[in-house]
Amino acid sequence: MKKIFILVITIFLASAVITDQTGQAKAKFLKSKLPKRHVELKGASPENPIISLGKAKDKKTSETVEGVAIVHYAKNYGKALKPNAKRICYALLAQGAKWKTLEPWLADPQNASGLKASFILNNISSDISKWENAAKYNILGDGSLSQETLFPDETAPDAKNEVLFADIDSPNAIAVTIVWGIFSGPASKRKLVEWDQVYDDVDFDWSSSGEAGKMDFENIATHELGHSMGMGDLYNSYCSEQTMYGYANYGETKKRTLESGDITGINVLY
Repeated sequence: MKKIFILVITIFLASAVITDQTGQAKAKFLKSKLPKRHVELKGASPENPIISLGKAKDKKTSETVEGVAIVHYAKNYGKALKPNAKRICYALLAQGAKWKTLEPWLADPQNASGLKASFILNNISSDISKWENAAKYNILGDGSLSQETLFPDETAPDAKNEVLFADIDSPNAIAVTIVWGIFSGPASKRKLVEWDQVYDDVDFDWSSSGEAGKMDFENIATHELGHSMGMGDLYNSYCSEQTMYGYANYGETKKRTLESGDITGINVLY
């Protein structure tokens, strides 16, 4: 009887190892078939999560615009800033820097975590609606699945608003949103002209259901879309329950909904 018991345990363990190895092999195979895309963010760190991408010409208007990249880091990889005197739980990329036209966006669903294309498209659309409903204002246009491989625009806008998965070269960076616009001068002349979102599926696994050990896509996407609309990050601990808090954790889902500071901020901007 004892020998039979040991044999069963041995078979079970062997099966578990084979299953794990098979899963790893499948994931490795899937990643090998994906396009090699990465975002270079020189100078980005948890202590410096917003970096300037310089100036370039907007293809749509020929205006000179500036690019910024806002990096979303995993929890415990940065330090909180000193609280502001008014303890305000919202931030803007720049006063008056918002969307003044509705523009379509594209989603490239190629990812190593097995998230379905329909889920990515529908979830981004739903997350946009959360912000627009809070603002009572149509901010971003309609989305569709891209018929070609997309790449992030780190040097100049390309007249496309994009969502994609790629490697982000800053350690512990979950996602990055690149926003091009006019952020200086009279507030009435400021505006946003383009956004790209990159989700790192090289260093992180993604989930559609808040699985432990994975990043919840809806949780992170709702936050990133705040940047696409002109919202900035928050780093003070008393704002840690807001959607625009600058850090996130595995299995976290609390950023799926907007909180009081997020709602106040989007209404201040729009």
